[in-house]
Amino acid sequence: MTALHSSPKPDRKPPMARLRKSSADMVAEARTRIREIETDDLIGMLDDPDVVVVDIRDIRERMRTGFIPGSVHAPRGMIEFWVDPESPYFKEVFGQDDKTYVLHCASGWRSALTVATLQDMGFDAAHLREGFSTWEDHGGPVERPEPKTD
Repeated sequence: MTALHSSPKPDRKPPMARLRKSSADMVAEARTRIREIETDDLIGMLDDPDVVVVDIRDIRERMRTGFIPGSVHAPRGMIEFWVDPESPYFKEVFGQDDKTYVLHCASGWRSALTVATLQDMGFDAAHLREGFSTWEDHGGPVERPEPKTD
């Protein structure tokens, strides 16, 4: 009769080493080299036809919390491709040289990183410093999607 052997325990990986750069560090660095727009200032710019507000939040965030009326939705995972005229995913809305593009997310972190990346690509944009999280508190208009009826 053979003895039952328990299988060896899988090797456990040591805890992840500290990252060379944290996400907070990346946001802080991005903010030193991009244009940040205050909420009240962007509210005042909404009627300017030369300003394009770009919402980079996930579609579920837009559906749940609403969005800035007239904003263009460009998901964070696609925007680099949508602004690039050489990309098969290019969107004409981003091909207008005479426009001021102001990106926003919920808190200003994703949009800061995104604007820094777009600047690296040669695309000029700014971002909403505090993001959408304080928009309504400052009196900014919010459009809410129609509830789905099935």
